[in-house]
Amino acid sequence: MMGSKMGTIAAGIGGALFIGYCVYFDRKRRSDPNFKKILRERRMKQKISQEKSGLARLPDLKDPGAVQQFFLDEIQLGEELLAQGDYEKSVDHLTNAIAVCGQPQQLLQVLQQTLPPPVFQMLITKVPTISQRIANAQNLAEDDVE
Repeated sequence: MMGSKMGTIAAGIGGALFIGYCVYFDRKRRSDPNFKKILRERRMKQKISQEKSGLARLPDLKDPGAVQQFFLDEIQLGEELLAQGDYEKSVDHLTNAIAVCGQPQQLLQVLQQTLPPPVFQMLITKVPTISQRIANAQNLAEDDVE
């Protein structure tokens, strides 16, 4: 009986110390004069790397209007680039559209019927990166909270 009470008290004190530790270092990090500068630099590097790789910035996934507009823009860009013969960039934009699509399987079926087979194969090879991109975008949105 006495051991379980002591264990509970020790766990409570340990939890309180851990929370205090987290609060202390979070305040210390945010009060650092270089915090905002470092955060801006990290965001700029990420934006530059996305632009270099041809990947568009995903919209706020909680805003249906922004998601719909992004989807339509990416489909249109993908079609335009496909018509110009730039298959790599076209596939990048179509992949972005699939990333935010509510029914990606149906979209893939339509694309399979409309795209040339080599282009569709390129698209299929990039599809596995979609879930990773969405997870990264959500993590970055959570990390950017100031």
